[in-house]
Amino acid sequence: MTPERAVLVGVDLAVRPAVSRAGVAGARGAVLRQVDADVHESTLPDDSFPSLSRQPSNKLTELDADESMLEFRELVVSAGGQVAAELLQRRPKPDPATLVGSGKVEEIAGVAASTEADLVLFDHDLSPTQLRNLEAALPCRVLDRTQLILDIFARHARTREGQLQVELAQLEYMLPRLTGRGKAMSQLGGGIGTRGPGETQLETDRRRIQRRIDQLKRDLEAVRRVRKQQRQRRESVPVPTVALVGYTNAGKSTLFNCLTGAGVLQSSRMFATLDPKLRAIELPSKRKVLLSDTVGFIRNLPHTLVTSFRATLEEVAQAEVLLHVRDAASSYGDEQKAQVEKVLGELESLGKPRVEVLNKIDLLSGEQRLGLEGRMHPGMVAVSAQNGEGMERLLEAIDGALHTDPILTAELRVPQHEGAVLAMLEAGTVIESREYKGNLVSLTVSGPASLLGRLRDYRLREK
Repeated sequence: MTPERAVLVGVDLAVRPAVSRAGVAGARGAVLRQVDADVHESTLPDDSFPSLSRQPSNKLTELDADESMLEFRELVVSAGGQVAAELLQRRPKPDPATLVGSGKVEEIAGVAASTEADLVLFDHDLSPTQLRNLEAALPCRVLDRTQLILDIFARHARTREGQLQVELAQLEYMLPRLTGRGKAMSQLGGGIGTRGPGETQLETDRRRIQRRIDQLKRDLEAVRRVRKQQRQRRESVPVPTVALVGYTNAGKSTLFNCLTGAGVLQSSRMFATLDPKLRAIELPSKRKVLLSDTVGFIRNLPHTLVTSFRATLEEVAQAEVLLHVRDAASSYGDEQKAQVEKVLGELESLGKPRVEVLNKIDLLSGEQRLGLEGRMHPGMVAVSAQNGEGMERLLEAIDGALHTDPILTAELRVPQHEGAVLAMLEAGTVIESREYKGNLVSLTVSGPASLLGRLRDYRLREK
């Protein structure tokens, strides 16, 4: 199948330099600074423009225009598209009619026609009015950022649950955008003498979509009940859950495979994982935990997706520890971290114990790795899921972050004929010392409180 050719349109709505009341000289300086900022970083010192005032931008949550377009390009490739051309529009605020302004729309139309593009993709959400006006002015289909992400989700949904969640998000996004989409929405009985009580095609479509949305919500509620029952069965046995979270394409599935040997799909494409995976792993303390792989996050994640995937993301809400997987080789890791924390806040999971896992250190040069080590704090672990480097440190960090079923150190005295007890200690604890005295075995062990609690008849002392 031939990939669709797409024209990408980036929109930079960053705050522009404002002119103060210092007069013409100040305004002139502001214009010069603006030109330099758009072309290249200015070489003039900041105090050359005393009239220039700039509002501080929130660099932790926004990418610059080039990084944003690079990420958007990766999204298009993940959707199976081919980039025919790229355009960038800088403006202080969006145009209410077309987002980018009438002049830019004409330029986009010319580029789309000359490149024989199949669609135009905007790296920004479009209002229903903007979408309608752009579809009328451009020679091909128009999609915004949310529609593109929803399409990628639809491509990667494999399970029935994933397909239900994607369809719900698509319909909830489509419902307010039905107005005025061509003649299909015209009055059914138009003409003289036909006006009166009746129903437009638009109302019919809205009612049909609303019925489907209600059905999908009921189906997903059934999924949530099943998941709740599964969690309750798991909670009857003290096995805590550790959830992998992070920006899309940070390497969560590769790390999941490295720790569990599960062999789940790992791909450089964005949103390759939609359905949660659960596997048991053993920590250095011999405790067992369930590791959960979850859907990746992205900046400006559509709210409909967060809502629709709540059944899946409940694994994050129920986890005791979160492993925040970050791409150590990314040039905008702080912005990605802020976006992940924003979604965790929506899930009311920001206060959970977290271990920051700096993945992909195998892609760093020696100098970069030294710089990374200088920025590390106790809550961070540097790893390479590709070659397994740092996995022991990561397992130890998970051990240290767990609070339920704490690790205790105890001294035990077990008769040698109690083979089942000795085998239990061998399998479930770390034996620090062992000494045979007659028909007794004296041991010092470290293990989960739940296990040592079952052996209280053999304990001498506990720490």
